[in-house]
Amino acid sequence: MKADMGRKYRAYPTPEQDEILTRWGHHARALWNLALEHRMMVRRKHDGRSWVWSAEQCVLLTEIRNDPDESINWIRDLPASAAQQVLRQMDEAFKRIANPKLRARNPKFKRRNCGAHLTFPAQRLKVRKLNRHWASVRIPKLGWLRFRLSRALGGTVRSCTLSRNGLGWHVAFGVHTGAKSAPPNGKPGCGVDFGVHVSAWVSTETAPRLMPSSLTDGEQQRLRTLERRKARQLTYAKKQNGGTYSNRLRKTIAQIAALKARQARRRLDFTHKLTTDLAKNHGFVGIEDLRVLNMTKSAKGTVAAPGRGVGRKSGLNRAIYDHIPGERRRQLAYKAPMYGSQLRPVAPHGTSQTCPECGKRDPRSRVGCGREFACVHCGHTDHADKTASIEIEARARRMGDTVTKSTRSPARGARGRETVTRLRAAPATHVA
Repeated sequence: MKADMGRKYRAYPTPEQDEILTRWGHHARALWNLALEHRMMVRRKHDGRSWVWSAEQCVLLTEIRNDPDESINWIRDLPASAAQQVLRQMDEAFKRIANPKLRARNPKFKRRNCGAHLTFPAQRLKVRKLNRHWASVRIPKLGWLRFRLSRALGGTVRSCTLSRNGLGWHVAFGVHTGAKSAPPNGKPGCGVDFGVHVSAWVSTETAPRLMPSSLTDGEQQRLRTLERRKARQLTYAKKQNGGTYSNRLRKTIAQIAALKARQARRRLDFTHKLTTDLAKNHGFVGIEDLRVLNMTKSAKGTVAAPGRGVGRKSGLNRAIYDHIPGERRRQLAYKAPMYGSQLRPVAPHGTSQTCPECGKRDPRSRVGCGREFACVHCGHTDHADKTASIEIEARARRMGDTVTKSTRSPARGARGRETVTRLRAAPATHVA
């Protein structure tokens, strides 16, 4: 019985529990780094043909925990169930490497500022409800940890993950709800063009959906001030304190982390509302099958061949990550079956260069970096992102075998608008 849904709540540990959890977070990070180094060493020894898995490393972990050496007390301090989950999570990372469809990168060593994450299996947990607003979960070697019950669990708890960001501790439960995919909702489909200037343009709508600024003007100014203060304090720490962080520097870092955590929470709130609306109100959702890692590569280049426009490319990369296209696709992938919809990723090549009127693709129709589309063949003009969303919808329909090739002729002329209108108004039985 695996978890099929997640529930995340704000946790409120006592000062003693906060100290213990912070210490365990550092221990889990150190164990990850040691286990990764062990696997890399074994892989180098066998010329990259094999590596060890968590089953073998858990045996070594038990032997290390039974060793009376005081220098490894930190391993005994970390609960055994949490330590074993660290090794199992590393298994999942190595399985993603072996899957050519995921194109995952090699696991990396974790730094001190990567955040604390502790996972416990359901066998070692117990959850109880205190009242309509509060509940608590019993963690091994920690006791009862209170959390804000902002929504019902709605199923059987299968795992628990404790994490910390700039706003405090959070507890996330993996829950088995037994929910099944809904039948097709029979609603018309759409194509969505995710961008930077325009957050999302739906092909069935006449206006774009814009994501509000994740930080107010005052918060942006405060973030710039804190970043400058942090730079000065880091310089002083390196020159005068031998690299030791002062309390003021730690306070500045915590204030920056709190602002960025609030920014991430607002960004995620908009993403959840957008993806839920798309999945609930459409029979299918067509999106571009983007490779975000390739889109956000640095332009620095090498010493021999330095890059150009590095600053502009860095700003573009930040803007792309601010709209989190990967997270939007992940949410649509699990929300679409819940509401009887489908997610259809299509090839992204030339979506904003294809005219919705005559069906011809020409790079000359998109001159410069503006947001205007002007077809050089039929003279049709429109917003480039809207043009892309219509083309994405057409490709998504062809993917679902709901449109024949003859309806997408390269020279349909004045019948273009009529064809698109007819396809959108197709009967419910024609929507896969």
